[in-house]
Amino acid sequence: MTLQLTVSPDFSPDHIAGWYVFNTWLQRQLGVRIHLELYDDFDSQRRAIAADQVDLIYANPYDAAMLVREKGFVALAAPAERPDEAVIAVPAESPVQCVEDFRPGLRVSVTRDPDVNLIGMIMLEPADLKRDNVVTQQVGSYVLVAKHLLLGKADCGFFLKEAFDDLSAPIRRQLRPLVTSQIGVVRHVLMAGPRMREHGERLTQLLLGMHDGRAEGGARVLEALGLTAWEPQAQEDTEFMIDLMDTLMR
Repeated sequence: MTLQLTVSPDFSPDHIAGWYVFNTWLQRQLGVRIHLELYDDFDSQRRAIAADQVDLIYANPYDAAMLVREKGFVALAAPAERPDEAVIAVPAESPVQCVEDFRPGLRVSVTRDPDVNLIGMIMLEPADLKRDNVVTQQVGSYVLVAKHLLLGKADCGFFLKEAFDDLSAPIRRQLRPLVTSQIGVVRHVLMAGPRMREHGERLTQLLLGMHDGRAEGGARVLEALGLTAWEPQAQEDTEFMIDLMDTLMR
């Protein structure tokens, strides 16, 4: 049987090769066949999850509830010091100095990243802005969000902080972060499904040993992923994150 690994579609395109390296390394370490399947969007990935076609996933926090409560996934580990925070950015020359300066009819450029969009809309609430009084423009990547801002097609954009920091220096110089979330406990998590359960303990050991040489070749793989280390993700921490996301969505 070949198990299937997938990655939340909001990962940085710069690390596509890194996930293939990780998959090859993981197969060698576990001695099992694993196929990496990358999906273009959240909808197609969720259809694969619903059809039980995913066994191991680097999951967006928005999808954690479905994975745990409907599909029996368990959390194994999360990237160290890598919480999911959202940034609302404006063009550098924008007269807007704080969220309260925004007005109804605001043009917001966003991706399909559900947790970033949720947190971004919450950060607009001090201006009495909600989904029904802003104009949302959805694009395929954070680079395109930045392009919308630079071309004057949007007044502000929602970014995953990591993605904003990964923009090229010339682009970042033309943008200005207006506000950044500081939630701290919302993050992507590597999760194992029922067919992966028998490998869960060994896999967790491998992940936690990648940065310090306990897992052979692990440090190079982490570098390819743009990570420094994995850290344990207790099930109660995952449940807390799920409950928090449920609260934020109300």
